[in-house]
Amino acid sequence: MSAQHALWHPFADMGAVDGDRMVITRGEGSYVWDDAGRRYFDATASLWYANFGHGRPEITEAVSRQLQELDSWNLFGYNANRPAIELADRVAALAPEPGSKVFFGSGGGDVIDTAVKLARAYFAQTGRPEKVHVIGRAQGYHGTHGFGTAVGGIPANAAGVGPQPPSFSHVAYDDAAALEAEIERVGASRVAAFFCEPVIGAGGVLLPPEGYLEEVAAICRRHDVLFVADCVIAAWGRLGTWFGIDRWPVRPDLITTAKGITGGTIPLGALVVAPRVAEPFFTGKPGAPIFRHGPTYAGHPVACAAGLATLDIYERDGLIPRGRELEKPLADAVSSVSRHPLVKEIRAGLGFLAAVELTAEVVDADPGAPVKLQRACRDEGVIVRNLGRGVAVSPPLVAAEPELDLLAAALPKALDRLAAQV
Repeated sequence: MSAQHALWHPFADMGAVDGDRMVITRGEGSYVWDDAGRRYFDATASLWYANFGHGRPEITEAVSRQLQELDSWNLFGYNANRPAIELADRVAALAPEPGSKVFFGSGGGDVIDTAVKLARAYFAQTGRPEKVHVIGRAQGYHGTHGFGTAVGGIPANAAGVGPQPPSFSHVAYDDAAALEAEIERVGASRVAAFFCEPVIGAGGVLLPPEGYLEEVAAICRRHDVLFVADCVIAAWGRLGTWFGIDRWPVRPDLITTAKGITGGTIPLGALVVAPRVAEPFFTGKPGAPIFRHGPTYAGHPVACAAGLATLDIYERDGLIPRGRELEKPLADAVSSVSRHPLVKEIRAGLGFLAAVELTAEVVDADPGAPVKLQRACRDEGVIVRNLGRGVAVSPPLVAAEPELDLLAAALPKALDRLAAQV
């Protein structure tokens, strides 16, 4: 082993990373700087989460105050802390279903696993313990925890780590009829939940067909299957609404969210639970069923203080609608390369995120082409994310015309560089 440092990066070829790290040392607004002092437009909002950019003093001040007052306290049993109570109430007040409850975790992966367990626990408590099967979508991404890996539909993420948990299956991401057929194949009496990202993020920025979300929600309701909207990426303005899924006239039973709930400043996730699912556990009587689950740092007071300050920023600066206001300008920016010979498809126009997919010929000839394209964009001063067969962008909601102009200028230059290499 010849690694220069002990740090092991997630989702990384460490042989390639070693000696080629991009070490970011500071951030301000839509920009970050590396250890050589070079500035980059952060067109990924780090990892889909820096929705209000970097370097907000409001977060620093809120975290500092909370650390001085109460640095940590748990939520197990009867324990509580004031920031967790206040943040849960504010998140629940924004939820599509009035009277929702909020269960905190340390991030998106935590709340995905929580959602799987709670869906099964709900049916067990309502006399249907056989309803344990969970259905996900091809190309869906739901984190890398145990259940999240199983419900996710990216085969590479489940490869080489042994058998996956039983009672999971997948359907095409864009075919509502396929979901109903799978429920009927398994048997509605055995299916607990269907997990669905409003816009598939890490699986390639795949937009839902017209009417798809309304139809799968209706199918779930018809078969008494819980509809779980995974809004870890979609929420907090990314699609122009608070949760992303509330852009459509559907009412999920469970909503998973994280990332932008603190603008990425401190790890925090939240599971929003509709009243009918919470009801068996909130009877108000001694001896009510206990949901025996919870991460150590669920509702950590410092993380929740950051969350409260984050919601203040979103409201005060009017950032939530920008995900919708900026979707066309972003689509226009990435469409600058729609006719490039290396480009197969541009996916944009629904929220402030987009993808550029390379042609099959390019990727088949050089599987490393998406990484090379990402590096070429970086050389042009713009950070994008290599994803699948291309690259994706999800800029901070504070980005404006100058930043989108940078992106529009960088992409064709980067593709020309790639063309010279492939």
